[in-house]
Amino acid sequence: MRQITLISTGGTIEKTYDEHAGTLSNRSTIVQEMLRLLRLEDTHINTLQLMSKDSLDFTDADRRRIAGAVDLLTGTPEDPTDCSGIVILHGTDTLCDTGEFLLQEIENPTIPIILTGAMRPFEMKRSDALQNLNEAIFATGSLKPGIWVVAHGNAFPFPGPTKDRERGTFVKPS
Repeated sequence: MRQITLISTGGTIEKTYDEHAGTLSNRSTIVQEMLRLLRLEDTHINTLQLMSKDSLDFTDADRRRIAGAVDLLTGTPEDPTDCSGIVILHGTDTLCDTGEFLLQEIENPTIPIILTGAMRPFEMKRSDALQNLNEAIFATGSLKPGIWVVAHGNAFPFPGPTKDRERGTFVKPS
């Protein structure tokens, strides 16, 4: 049985509509609701709600907190953990900043560390949230160890991926 840890940080993928205020915001995690919609054979997912923020509000301290959680979960070649991959739900606006930060902080990752998010919240029609979450979970079993962004049918290793705002996806400059 594959053991995956999903770290929730908020972002558009987890924004919910507040009908009283008429706004979308990160109020609480909806990860369990999304996971219930997926059929995941021989896969156990541990969830960790690290924070619930829009990534535009992330600070270096937030990124250090994410790196610290990842570091605890990955283990070392001499002392591996039972975790076979990590998925980090993250806002797309600064996802690449966090990916580059993790690349500097996590030396020689022993498992795939996947960052993903959504351009449209899970609760909205035509959301890419569930697709990207499913792809990220799948990627933990097929990508080599490292820091990756996975979304919209693509997987790009760090360094280098960027968000293409016009296309609404991530790209890797050639």
